[in-house]
Amino acid sequence: MQYSNDLLEALYRTMVRIRYAEESLVEPILNGDINTPCHLYSGQEAIATGLCANLMKEDYIFGCHRSHGHYLAKGGSLKAMIAEIYCRESGCSRGRGGSMHLIDPDVGMMGSAPIVAGTISLAVGAALASVIRKDGRVAVTFFGDGAAGEGVLYESINFAALKKLPVIFACENNLYATHMPIRECRVDKPIYKIAEYFNIECHLVDGNDVLQVFEISKKSIDHCRKGNGPIFVEFMTYRFRGHVGPDDNIQGNHTDIRPKDEIDAWVQKDPIIRFERYLLKHQFIDENIAISIREDVASEISEALNYAIKSPTPSKEDLLKYVFA
Repeated sequence: MQYSNDLLEALYRTMVRIRYAEESLVEPILNGDINTPCHLYSGQEAIATGLCANLMKEDYIFGCHRSHGHYLAKGGSLKAMIAEIYCRESGCSRGRGGSMHLIDPDVGMMGSAPIVAGTISLAVGAALASVIRKDGRVAVTFFGDGAAGEGVLYESINFAALKKLPVIFACENNLYATHMPIRECRVDKPIYKIAEYFNIECHLVDGNDVLQVFEISKKSIDHCRKGNGPIFVEFMTYRFRGHVGPDDNIQGNHTDIRPKDEIDAWVQKDPIIRFERYLLKHQFIDENIAISIREDVASEISEALNYAIKSPTPSKEDLLKYVFA
């Protein structure tokens, strides 16, 4: 596949932007300036970046507990996201939702929720609405490997297959459901194979290779947009940080039980470093461009953090505001 320099630079910038945003939260979390639980996306940036680069603004995505990257890749406001993580009134959920409840309908980010598999059926419903309206929109549901243990996933796949809905089931398999290694909670069979039983197309992809993600996502979205039904894609990846927070160190109890050599091996597959090496090797960018992109992003992150810190918190008098009976 031929890639334009503009596209390659945009993919690189988006991944760097997600990583810098995530890592900027580490110190405030450890200092107690951020109290909402944060499930950081560091290490998984290629998936949200490569997939969302093929979506139109009007297409829908639905996230999970680890969705900062999905929100940013779809075009959500960085300032509004950081402000929400700081639980400020200027946040995308008015400071009521925190890290795990991000939303920006104007760009098709229809919401994230911490309930495992909780937004999968919502994406299927959005895809059904698209078919009824005949508006050509595609819906994407992002979820982790832990969702493969929830019945709603199978019900949703079945309904989507039955109605040939334009929905992509994007499973981000980072090998751990909270702290449980996948090998201890699932028989040794790739997750994407479950889709075969519903007669829908399915793929297994290196989720740390942004160009592989981009290519399979482009084909999948075209497939859905043409009315050929849903697609299931399992993206193999790995989170660099703890399940929740930087290192899962809660009240002195270190609960991240992943082997150090396993973490080190996956750090060597860092999707951003891999892509940067590719871009430099093939002279799509030079070192000066890479430095300029990183500096631009760092400045943007700093501005967003200052905006969030200076924004007001919701008042006690407005506690029941935006609550509907």
